[in-house]
Amino acid sequence: MSHAYPPVRLYSRLTLLLLVGAAACSPKKNPEEKPRRPSPPATVTATAGTATFVISYSRPSAKERKVFGGLVPYGQVWRTGANEATTFSVNQPVLVQGQPLPAGKYALFTIPGEKEWTIIFNQDATQWGAYEYAAAQDVLRVKARPEPAAQSVEQFLITADKAGQVTLAWESTQVRFTVRGGQ
Repeated sequence: MSHAYPPVRLYSRLTLLLLVGAAACSPKKNPEEKPRRPSPPATVTATAGTATFVISYSRPSAKERKVFGGLVPYGQVWRTGANEATTFSVNQPVLVQGQPLPAGKYALFTIPGEKEWTIIFNQDATQWGAYEYAAAQDVLRVKARPEPAAQSVEQFLITADKAGQVTLAWESTQVRFTVRGGQ
């Protein structure tokens, strides 16, 4: 009498051995390594008088999408980048658009609008995106006007010049605000 099942057991054992062997030979991953993100991290460091400020953010791409008024709706709080909330750190008190901002680390949010943006410095700098945003944590809100970018910007970009002018640029829009520090 022949047994129909032994070859199945043999294949099962071979499959198990192959899986165990493959797992043993695969390289170990460092748990602290983050996978490569489609919106890579970036940092901008600048001075304003004697103050130094650092903006850390992630750079999403437009990918032929309408960004402001589309992907990023008008009138809603935006994380000002991708992934974790963008942060703005400053080592001394500064003036942003003429308004005082104490030294510290802040989440930098914006509320885009067709004719005016609100720039927000929020004391909860450890947020993911703007999902837990609370206006009660805002330290400072200032206004800025959007304008057409000189050329299309595929990947969101934040820059700062020697005069403390910060520019947020993406797709066909740019917004500027000024940071002034102690002399």
